[in-house]
Amino acid sequence: MNADVYRSQSGQRAVEQSYRELLQRWAVPLRHHCVATREGDTFVLDCGPTDAPPVVLLHGAGSNSAIWQADASRWSLTHRLYMVDLIGEPGLSAPSRPPLDSDAYALWLDDLLGKLGVEAAGFVGVSLGGWLATDYAIRRPGRVERLALRAPGGIGRQRYGAVLAALALMPFGEPGTRRALRIALGPGRIPDPVIDYMLLIQRNYRPRRDTLPVFCDEDLRDITAPLFVVLGARDRMLNSHDTAARLTRLQPAASINLLPDAGHGLLDDGAELYSFLNQGARP
Repeated sequence: MNADVYRSQSGQRAVEQSYRELLQRWAVPLRHHCVATREGDTFVLDCGPTDAPPVVLLHGAGSNSAIWQADASRWSLTHRLYMVDLIGEPGLSAPSRPPLDSDAYALWLDDLLGKLGVEAAGFVGVSLGGWLATDYAIRRPGRVERLALRAPGGIGRQRYGAVLAALALMPFGEPGTRRALRIALGPGRIPDPVIDYMLLIQRNYRPRRDTLPVFCDEDLRDITAPLFVVLGARDRMLNSHDTAARLTRLQPAASINLLPDAGHGLLDDGAELYSFLNQGARP
């Protein structure tokens, strides 16, 4: 199902132009791909040695692969990174938003990995991307070698108080929207350039209205890939303590990191996650 991802064509052009400009500033050489899938064309960035272990990176809702700039500089030294613009989000992929409570996203990733020539890979997902990576690990256990999640959806309960508070500020122009974003992502210092870019997206983007399905205990227990999770203890979007408690019970071998002063916009330095990826790397 195609969706009106943007409020206007001019808004779409503004977001896409800013995104392309951000990509030009990356310190690592990037290869750009436009991959045909059953859900439409999917935009993928890749970097790192072509013979290195592959890792698929999935960003969150209302975002795109620009979020990986800092991580890519380090992780691409030892891994082939495939940074995927999610369909239906403000990147350069198709506007398709199939039902979340179906196998549509797993089939889309099947198409994508097949065209990229990737049989199996490590997966890193943020928020909505964390939900997608978890869903894929459940449905396609043989294709997910390691699973790293940052503030993943679909495990702990969703919180609505901060969202409602943020929505109340939205009518107050750019200052209100800026404050709303800091409420939703915080606490913690979110850099001004990040907020500026997210403001541009929020002015022009139509967010998803569907609720993320919550994974059942049986499905979470059946995940076979080694699991690493980073959570913000003060996340205002998702109940990170609930996420940690469920995973501790259902995946006792998982590495779960609850950062005391972080919110949904974690912005951790990625060093522990990189160490986790390297545990599965070939010598």
